[in-house]
Amino acid sequence: QVQLVESGGGLVQAGGSLRLSCAASGRTFSVSTMSWFRQAPGKEREFVGGVSWSGSTSYTDSVKGRFTISRDNAKNTLYLQMNSLKPEDTGVYYCAADLRGGPISGRNYANWGQGTQVTVSS
Repeated sequence: QVQLVESGGGLVQAGGSLRLSCAASGRTFSVSTMSWFRQAPGKEREFVGGVSWSGSTSYTDSVKGRFTISRDNAKNTLYLQMNSLKPEDTGVYYCAADLRGGPISGRNYANWGQGTQVTVSS
């Protein structure tokens, strides 16, 4: 098991930027596949993007070119840099861990953080 704690959310105007962090406990972070999800009000949770243990990344189409996922294994921390934010990016953002280091995907994550709210005003 691993504990995940997100931070960095807040209120930002459209076009602005935010960087989310996800601090992970335990010694399995470096071999885990890590991903970000988000859930807008009244909608299902959706996959935003992820990073493999080797550093490969994958993103959903709506955030490509605007969001960047990175990881610092020495700090056990996952990041989500969000630029050119749009009102439709509003939601609760969650980080998730696949401790088996499987392929980046929208499922198979057994470990989740509590989420951090991102609100983008128009």
